[in-house]
Amino acid sequence: MFRTALRNVLAHKARLLMTVLAVMLGVAFVSGTLVFTDTFGNAYKNKSAKSFDHVSVAVQPEGGSASFYGASADEEETKKTPRLTDALLKKVKGLPGADSAIGGVTGFTAVADKDGKLVGGEWGTTGANYYPGKDGKDPRYDFTKGAAPTSAGDLALDSRTAERTGYKVGDSVRYSTDGPVKNAKISGIFDTEDGSVLAGGSLVVFDNDTARTLLGKTEYDEIDVKAAAGTSETALKNSVDKILPKETEAVTGGQLSDDQAKMIERETSSMSQILLLFAGIALFVGIFIIANTFTMLVAQRTKELALMRAVGASRRQVTRSVLIEAFLVGLVAAVTGFALGIGVAVGLETVMNSAGASLPDGPIVVAPMTVVVALVIGVFVTMLAAWLPGRRAAKIPPVAAMNSVHSTPTMRGLVVRNTIGSIIAALGVVMFMMDDNYVKAGGGALILIGVIVLTPLLSRPFIAASAPLLKPFGVTGKLSRLNAVRNPRRTASTAAALMIGLTLITAMTVIATSMSTAISKMAAGSLKADYTVSMANYQPLAPEVGKKLAKLADVEASSPLRTTAGYVEDTYSQVSGVDEKAFAQLTSLDFTSGSVAGLKGKSTLIDKETADKQGLKAGDTIPVEFDDEKTTKLKIAGVYQQNEMINGLFTPLAVVNPHLPKITDEQVLVKMKGGTSDKAEDAIVKALGDNPAIKIQDKDAISNEIGGAINMMLNMLYGLLAMAILIAVLGVINTLAMSVFERKHEIGMMRAIGLDRAKVKQMVRLEAVLISLFGAVLGIGLGLFMGWAAGNSIAKTVATYSMEIPVGRIAIFLAIAALVGVLAAMWPARSAARLNPLMAIKAE
Repeated sequence: MFRTALRNVLAHKARLLMTVLAVMLGVAFVSGTLVFTDTFGNAYKNKSAKSFDHVSVAVQPEGGSASFYGASADEEETKKTPRLTDALLKKVKGLPGADSAIGGVTGFTAVADKDGKLVGGEWGTTGANYYPGKDGKDPRYDFTKGAAPTSAGDLALDSRTAERTGYKVGDSVRYSTDGPVKNAKISGIFDTEDGSVLAGGSLVVFDNDTARTLLGKTEYDEIDVKAAAGTSETALKNSVDKILPKETEAVTGGQLSDDQAKMIERETSSMSQILLLFAGIALFVGIFIIANTFTMLVAQRTKELALMRAVGASRRQVTRSVLIEAFLVGLVAAVTGFALGIGVAVGLETVMNSAGASLPDGPIVVAPMTVVVALVIGVFVTMLAAWLPGRRAAKIPPVAAMNSVHSTPTMRGLVVRNTIGSIIAALGVVMFMMDDNYVKAGGGALILIGVIVLTPLLSRPFIAASAPLLKPFGVTGKLSRLNAVRNPRRTASTAAALMIGLTLITAMTVIATSMSTAISKMAAGSLKADYTVSMANYQPLAPEVGKKLAKLADVEASSPLRTTAGYVEDTYSQVSGVDEKAFAQLTSLDFTSGSVAGLKGKSTLIDKETADKQGLKAGDTIPVEFDDEKTTKLKIAGVYQQNEMINGLFTPLAVVNPHLPKITDEQVLVKMKGGTSDKAEDAIVKALGDNPAIKIQDKDAISNEIGGAINMMLNMLYGLLAMAILIAVLGVINTLAMSVFERKHEIGMMRAIGLDRAKVKQMVRLEAVLISLFGAVLGIGLGLFMGWAAGNSIAKTVATYSMEIPVGRIAIFLAIAALVGVLAAMWPARSAARLNPLMAIKAE
């Protein structure tokens, strides 16, 4: 049976080509993902390990060092209990076994490029200190040009940022840390293993005193200690532990490196899981092609298999011969797919680097497990998909098989299939309408499976409905329609492959479009202000910014949002201080009771959710406990309907200011006399000194920022699902090519009675378009349903959400599906048209 299977594979290698390609692409996606994430993670681990070369022991506040975006969340408590001070640093340096110690601070620092634009993105722009050791060098930075900064007028820049911006030593650069813009001269350029720089961010280094002043650090974020020769990390840590103040901890460099490696592993694992999910979808789609191929091959060899049964082959042997063929096909596809996957990994790295990701350099990592997974998946998926056709072939009685090459499915089989499909789909609909997200996801999967099972039943009415559209094509239109319904299972499985990808794409497109519209409505409905002004990374904004804007002649009204935390009867709520005189001109709140007019003195506006939870109404007086643990009684001036953009308590600035450790603003709302315009925005930009750290947005920009993130994610998903669509296209080509081979005799007869080559090509093309559009209509219909059902859950938390049907994009999806049909039919149609009529008629 093995020799028979091998002979059949070699005899039908052309017909098995599309199956090999489908499995190969799926395996390439899986192996490429694993190789890329292993390579990416290994390179980052190596780089991060180097960044701890100078650290034997790190002294940190309990819970880890402060984030490089700014001070730790409990900064006020830190001020009450000094931790990593200069005095502690001096003690650490004097410990026996300590060779050197450096204190480090980091924080947000925006740098402008030569065009005045922010470098390094909103979250990856970091400032740090240069702390020279005994040799005058800071081991964290390897200077390649110039020298370290020594005064407030100097700064040093990382080499990646310098290369991107074209800055050189001696150039003047504009920067900002908390609002006001400053200028400095570049004293040097350095290499670093800093993670934010490797991820595409920027790093600016100031001298120690300047850095601590600019970043507002009264103490260090971390103290790094290097052990002297002959002293172990553990021994040094024991010495450091003895002098540590409360709420601090010492961690060895080895532990830091291990923790960093685990964090990198978690992040790469998350990335890998997302990519593997889409690879799984692609392989699932490939199953339909494999099953179709083996079903058709078995049908074409029914007499051969019957003869084998007649001369003594058992059912198991027949099934086994089909599975051996599948094993050989899967093995070839898996090996080629694995090799292609390594190329995919290299290509991904190149694409991400060209997009500005700045991935660290490192050798390609091919783990033994990746090889095993690729081979097992390729072989298993192929054999799984071929098992049912093989089993079905073995069950055909030899005499019946010899009498008919093309046996059609029984009515009983179709009834059973339709009943099972209906039950699965109905159960999926019930689950999909529930609130639990996991149950909903399971319901979506069941709906998809149910519809896949039902596609043979659904294919007939769809193709029948297409008759009027095919009428202008005459006899070829009629023949293509009849060919498409000749074998509903084959048509259905081919269309289902395309349906799966379009279902997911349509559902995500509906949700993304609806969400973008909801955000636009939210911004338009909540704000009267023309602009919001904030730090680029939404860190605290210096109050001088609001004062400057208030003085502008073109400004009609402005107010800072000065935010802190508060509690209303033990319920947490954000408390925002505002200019009570200007607030009504800057916002458009939907009041359920009271109004903004009462916002004066010790009063507040409260959101409806908090008010309902506490049974409060306008006119009530409530105690509000602020973050400094002091309580102020405030009278409720109004209760408003909150949304994701505006919520919490709003109270006059005079109420909030005494409770803040440092006066800073979250953002400033600005209304211009002439509304939004390029001139108005330019006036704000100039008033703030063309500051790279400050973000100025109108309502459209706010919507576009969130909508842009949604669209970027949607485009990424389109790209990830493109593999599934490509495999579905191969399925259409495969089905048509094998169908043409199967109908060789019939096509020869039609050619003999006058059907010319152009008409034969047209017949095959129309059949391909019908199958593709059937899959597209099913996929889009399912996607719209899933988008609607998922949107109902979103609408419960986002008040402005309502379903938006992206008609334009859906029309594009249908057009692409039709184009897929035309392109997929090119090779099969050409093969059909080139058949020699006499030779085709002679063929069995």
